[in-house]
Amino acid sequence: MREQGRSGPTLREVLPALTGVVLVLCATVAGLAAGYRAAGIAVPLGEMALALVAGPALIRRHRPSARRRLGLYTADELAGLDAPGLALAVSRMLRRDGWRVLPPSKLLQDRPRVRARNGLGQRVEVAFRPVAEPLPDEDPRPPAGPGRASTADPPLRLVVHRGTFSLRDAHWARRQGDVRLIDGPALVRWARGTPLDRLGESP
Repeated sequence: MREQGRSGPTLREVLPALTGVVLVLCATVAGLAAGYRAAGIAVPLGEMALALVAGPALIRRHRPSARRRLGLYTADELAGLDAPGLALAVSRMLRRDGWRVLPPSKLLQDRPRVRARNGLGQRVEVAFRPVAEPLPDEDPRPPAGPGRASTADPPLRLVVHRGTFSLRDAHWARRQGDVRLIDGPALVRWARGTPLDRLGESP
């Protein structure tokens, strides 16, 4: 995956599930051994039958959280997210599409913001706002140092909104040139598994 410019889930994301699996296996083996010593073969057989019945139910119960960790969300799940939750969902969706999510910028800790890079060196910055145009106290492009021009390609800027953008927002994004609007329907398609580069433009 690294050779393809993709990064898998981090240790922090998989550690709870891995720990749970180890604990369940250890508890199962210990229970079977204790039951066999106490009452013979009947107890282990009963425990195994109970596991066969309860196992599928537990898997169905935890399947949505596992699906969300893979970057797949339903429309109802997106609607119930707050701003940090939506930023986490977008981070997972970017990872699913092969992007490496970067640590959040210390300059914008008060606003949810996601930054990522892929194996080709392309960058993307995601902002979450009810409208596309910059907030009054936010400079969309910090100026380069005096007398210097940035040689790096500017990142693609995404503006994610669970609703719909206005015509004024669309005109603003076109003037910027490197801004892409992702409205509610496009966000739902992205969350259901459509790659970012196949979403199309909004509105």
